[in-house]
Amino acid sequence: MKDGGTTPAYQARYGWDRKTIALVAGCGVFAVAILITDMPLIAKIPGVVLAGAGSLYLAYMAFSRKVAFQVDETGVLLGGSPARYSATTAHVPWEDITGVVLWRQAAGGASVPYVGVTRRQGAPALPGDNPRARAVLRHLVPVPADVAISSRTVTGWRLDKDRLVAAVSHFAPGIPVKEHS
Repeated sequence: MKDGGTTPAYQARYGWDRKTIALVAGCGVFAVAILITDMPLIAKIPGVVLAGAGSLYLAYMAFSRKVAFQVDETGVLLGGSPARYSATTAHVPWEDITGVVLWRQAAGGASVPYVGVTRRQGAPALPGDNPRARAVLRHLVPVPADVAISSRTVTGWRLDKDRLVAAVSHFAPGIPVKEHS
């Protein structure tokens, strides 16, 4: 919410959550483990660089406090990657939205939550929307490619489903919020 709770707008920002803290700590532990392990320097350098870069990126994402997802009177803002925020952020106006979708992507033994929108036929393309991406997504995700392209992973921020539903109901009463299973 933008003004301390008096507006029904829903806004979630990147920040520190349990998953981000665990990943940053895990990257740090991995980097230290590589450094203290008896292995050739040529093997240590890439591991430490990758673990360090991952940790720094996650910390940057959390500290950025950029908008990850927003629902307001104008529509839905799909916040982009903090490192390329302007290029990957998309605003979808209510007139292009036919639904809001909560879905999960299998990732090994776990699953990653996503939130996205379904859009009307002929709506303008979003960042990352191209024939190659659609072809790949058809084989990787449990939702239509258009939904995947107009979705954001709930990583580095918290989704409050009740507030999301309330905001959508307030600003677009006819738009359903559905869970894809």
